[in-house]
Amino acid sequence: MNIVSQEKVAVVGMGKTGLSVVRHLQRKHIDCECFDEAAVQLPSDLQHITLHVGALDNEAVFIGFDKVIVSPGIDWRHPALVEARKCGVQVHGDLDEFLASYSGTLIAVTGTNGKTTATQMIALLLETLPKGCDAGGNIGVPMLDLLAEGQPERVALELSSFQLERAKNLHPHYAVLLNVQSDHEDMHDSPEAYRAAKVRMFQHMIVGDTALLLQTDEWRDLAADLQGRGVTVKRFGIVENMDDAVAGVMCAEAGDVLFWHQGDMRRTVACSSLMVRGSHQQQNIAVAAQVAADFNVPAAVIEEALMSFQGLEHRLEFVGHIQGRDWFNDSKATNPNAAIAALTSFAQVMWICGGVRKGLALDDLVDVVRQHVCFACVIGEDTQAYEDVLNQAGIPFVVSKTVAQAVIDAQDHDSDAPVLLSPAAASQDQYRHYAERGADYVQAIRGLGDES
Repeated sequence: MNIVSQEKVAVVGMGKTGLSVVRHLQRKHIDCECFDEAAVQLPSDLQHITLHVGALDNEAVFIGFDKVIVSPGIDWRHPALVEARKCGVQVHGDLDEFLASYSGTLIAVTGTNGKTTATQMIALLLETLPKGCDAGGNIGVPMLDLLAEGQPERVALELSSFQLERAKNLHPHYAVLLNVQSDHEDMHDSPEAYRAAKVRMFQHMIVGDTALLLQTDEWRDLAADLQGRGVTVKRFGIVENMDDAVAGVMCAEAGDVLFWHQGDMRRTVACSSLMVRGSHQQQNIAVAAQVAADFNVPAAVIEEALMSFQGLEHRLEFVGHIQGRDWFNDSKATNPNAAIAALTSFAQVMWICGGVRKGLALDDLVDVVRQHVCFACVIGEDTQAYEDVLNQAGIPFVVSKTVAQAVIDAQDHDSDAPVLLSPAAASQDQYRHYAERGADYVQAIRGLGDES
């Protein structure tokens, strides 16, 4: 006989993550009530559950619940959540719910940019081990869905700042912090709060755990703190000398080299032999190579995977050579730093930019745009900030407004430079998400004619 828990639980946000939480609670025979401010409907298998839709304008709405589980897209500062926490209601996200049920080996990856590529590559490499490795979290597969059929031996989780800020019990066996750059300033109190959310990943690590950090002075104090707790700390980066890090990319006149350490032996692959473009993406797969080596994946397996990896959709993805020019889709570049990394991967490009700026300053783009952009097409509903960058950089541009028109405008321009969609902006002014924007871009390119 199944015993139904008497715990009173609220689940807030009925997107993919929220639904995974509800199904997880159902598997544990825990009843819940669902909340969403949008006019959503529950899928057929969950229609028996109470659903509340509409604005959460009553700050006391969650008083009386034992626990509130909040989806990552819901602002942690929402007055109803603040009031619930103030009144002693347990409020957390899906990560703590996952941690309460998972007992295997946990590899956690976070960062402003690159975490999906690194996480996917880690899971791909560790899948070659006995009992394999599952990937989930912010990567697209909700982490609680990974528990639907039992306990995976290993899990690689991509974790966002939103998931980390609301987790209290995270203790990864292996943790990777790729970078912390300006982003999501509309969803955190300050840049410092955003950084603090990322660093929460390390707070419970102890002897026997491993942390992989960027080789910059910014993370020196964190590295020292972790080493003081007995955590093994390794550093990676884009360097001029391979002795400066255990993994990363060495830039040299003779050609860039990707490297990692297999035990005490350094392994290298020429970046020119990789299918993935851009030193920032090559660094991310070097990180994955180091994680795999530390889990005893053979060097030959790692090297073969690195050389065959084509990258992920919408991340500096090569669309094709169409109508006399190369086209690249970097729709995932939803902040200025991601766009800078993409732009600096080219000598000159025609740049498609614009969208929801998320309150981020664009000043750092000016010099990069001046050096690497020959012509630009600005998209989005509010184009002024991007027009200002281009004017400051002295770059000619047109205001295309839509992705489809930008493709036409780029094709009509007399330059033969590659065309790069790397918006430095989120997409929600015109699309549901960056992937839909990228798909629209690819479709518009295909509509130009056959590949040459």
